[in-house]
Amino acid sequence: MLKGIRGTLVMIGECFRMSLSNIRGAKVRSFLTVLGILIGVMAVIALITTVNGVTGSISDSFLSMGAGTLMVSVTGSDLKTGMTTADLEALTQLEEVEGITPTVNISSARISRGGKYESRISVSGKNAYYFLTNPEVVLRGRMLNIVDERNMSAVCLIDDEMIESFFYGVDPLGERLYVNGIPFLVVGTFSADSTESIASIFSGSPNILIPYTTAMKMNNASDVTSFTVYMAEGVTSDEASEAVEGAMDAMFSYEEDTFTITTMDAIEETMETMTGMMTTLLAGIASIALLVGGIGIMNMMLTTVTERTTEIGLKKALGARQWQIQLQFLIESFLLSLIGGIAGILLGLGLSLALSNVMGTSFRVNMDAIALGFGFSAAIGIVFGWAPARKASRLNPIDALRAM
Repeated sequence: MLKGIRGTLVMIGECFRMSLSNIRGAKVRSFLTVLGILIGVMAVIALITTVNGVTGSISDSFLSMGAGTLMVSVTGSDLKTGMTTADLEALTQLEEVEGITPTVNISSARISRGGKYESRISVSGKNAYYFLTNPEVVLRGRMLNIVDERNMSAVCLIDDEMIESFFYGVDPLGERLYVNGIPFLVVGTFSADSTESIASIFSGSPNILIPYTTAMKMNNASDVTSFTVYMAEGVTSDEASEAVEGAMDAMFSYEEDTFTITTMDAIEETMETMTGMMTTLLAGIASIALLVGGIGIMNMMLTTVTERTTEIGLKKALGARQWQIQLQFLIESFLLSLIGGIAGILLGLGLSLALSNVMGTSFRVNMDAIALGFGFSAAIGIVFGWAPARKASRLNPIDALRAM
């Protein structure tokens, strides 16, 4: 029995050696055959890895911008359209809540100074707590404080774009800037990048920051419809969400669909679902190239069988069995596909790394993509090599020897 196993292993090893010799003997044809598999695997690896890197970077940005927070959007009801200042203070008293920052936007404000004006400028109203939790926002000057908030003061912070447009060559601190005709005192400057949040991704980053109470007055509004809840230390998003939801349900008389609470967990789950769908779609598209490569392998192997008819006839005349002939051609097809798969994986990772550097996203090796590319290439070699191998194994030795 051991001799039989040893003989089989020797025979398989000889098949590998002969397959490699045949591949080297037809370098150009082998290269063109391998090229189809190589391109297909490279496309699968590069697309999936790049997409995962991009979505991973976006997801990390989302999580960093919204870590420890809940986003609340109020649609209101017939009796209550939004949250009053007293309502927000009541939520702040919850044990699960550290603080709240309302956002009141003036999306298309008209800004003017010294005969120059610009329209459709984004102005956002914030409270003092926002600046306490985000001290890096202010570059020069001072933050908006509780006094500004209570007095509905006409003070503002402006970004670099406003400085360039209205204060070129002039120190803006202490100067006046008109927002919808109302003179605002510039008390500070801020970085637009530092104000990025989940909400700003959809509404855009503001150019001017003012007290939220002042923004409400300018909008002729008495309610807040959008705010961010900062969770207390050690509190999970589920616990904070449940506490805020319970309090707001009572405020809105338990009417349904009056507000929406969005947690980072929900956003992360949505991102993962979208990434999975996109990855599957891209893998399906790229796999078409692999199928084309498999057809190329089958075409080459069928040609090889025709060219090596005499060799097959001699082997069968010398006692080679059908399965042995079939195994040799399957191994040759498998090796061609495997070579293309390995080269495609390496080139795909290199291409993905280059794309990540160009786009400024993170490079993340996706083992699932590598396994998919490797497994698909190996399967292609076996599946598309089976028909030529079967044809070779079923040749009549007498007919094959007549071709000499």
